[in-house]
Amino acid sequence: MSDFHQNGIITDFHNLTRRSVEALEQELCQFARRRPMGLILPSLFSELEGPALSAIVDELVKVPYLNEIVIGLDRADREQFLYAREFFSRLPQHTRILWNDGPRLRALDEELEEHGLGALEPGKGRNVWYCAGYMLSSGRSTVVGLHDCDILTYERGLLARLMYPVAHPNFNYSFCKGYYPRIAEGKLNGRVSRLLVTPLLRALKTVCGPMPYLDYLDSFRYPLSGEFAMRSEVLEGIRMPADWGLEIGVLSELQRNYSLRQLCQVDIADAYDHKHQPVSEDDPDSGLNRMSLDISKALYRKLATQGVTFSSEDFRTLKATYYRFALDLIEAYDHDATMNGLSLDRHSEEQAVELFASNLLEAGNLFIDNPRERPFIPSWNRVQAAVPDLLTRMHEAVELDNRGKV
Repeated sequence: MSDFHQNGIITDFHNLTRRSVEALEQELCQFARRRPMGLILPSLFSELEGPALSAIVDELVKVPYLNEIVIGLDRADREQFLYAREFFSRLPQHTRILWNDGPRLRALDEELEEHGLGALEPGKGRNVWYCAGYMLSSGRSTVVGLHDCDILTYERGLLARLMYPVAHPNFNYSFCKGYYPRIAEGKLNGRVSRLLVTPLLRALKTVCGPMPYLDYLDSFRYPLSGEFAMRSEVLEGIRMPADWGLEIGVLSELQRNYSLRQLCQVDIADAYDHKHQPVSEDDPDSGLNRMSLDISKALYRKLATQGVTFSSEDFRTLKATYYRFALDLIEAYDHDATMNGLSLDRHSEEQAVELFASNLLEAGNLFIDNPRERPFIPSWNRVQAAVPDLLTRMHEAVELDNRGKV
């Protein structure tokens, strides 16, 4: 597929030879005989009405190696769910939609809450977690991929490159993270990764000292990408954040549960563009404002499990250190953009950094003030231990929603 090198932490596959998608798919069809493959698509109903998802489905229709596709559908009423059934009906793979707001799955969700096992708030993490449970209940796939439903530049080669390292029968990878250049329409994108995660990791190394966990996260070229593939057994044992901390939370769980030799990342696209979240300076519950809070809290929680103690003074020091690193990086990004003929708005970049810096303090206050907060949805292993027949009943509920009357 491509050449690769060790970055000192995890294996990094580069798509150097640009093999054709047809050649990749031919091999993946052979791999699928030993390792059947499935795909999770977490989606809001609004994405069915957007410009990206219909084109994604058109590409998935042509994918020959997928055994099943599971769509997690949020914020949909009955009529919208019926519309979704028709929308996805052209997929030739075994396709099921989880109607997360439907009465059958809501009843199961309430049962989990009674056991203290449910997700406390809706979000992408909760959606993915339920899809993972259905995948485990169906038993149709031993390799599971996941990607977002708002990718405007989607082509099926992205999925083939993502699945390849985990699906190859002679490779020993349990998890693969996708990455790509965040460039579109002549602009440098990926603000949260560039302006929050990268300088924050550097600031944490300065304030907390060198730590293998921070080096591990820093080794991912795009830690916030929503594209990854894994062995199905990974889905059983990891806990997932319900909020925007999903991607960081998943990487944290993998570092805890797996050898680094079982993890890799892969270059999956030459171009990538998707729906851009607004900054939402005045609304802490949406956009990049909310995302930066959730990601910061996810990092603080993980570091606390490794013995790092935080005080209000520590968070103030972290904010100042982060701010200096972020401003230095903006200058580097500006030079990079200029050299590559791209545009970059330094004023809006610095405004975003000021918001993120403020949210580092706010996330710290929330972390200190809510010591009993339950940050993760429990693993499916724990759920099955507490409610042994829940996955069976979930499978039956999804089948009734997809094949019967609703």
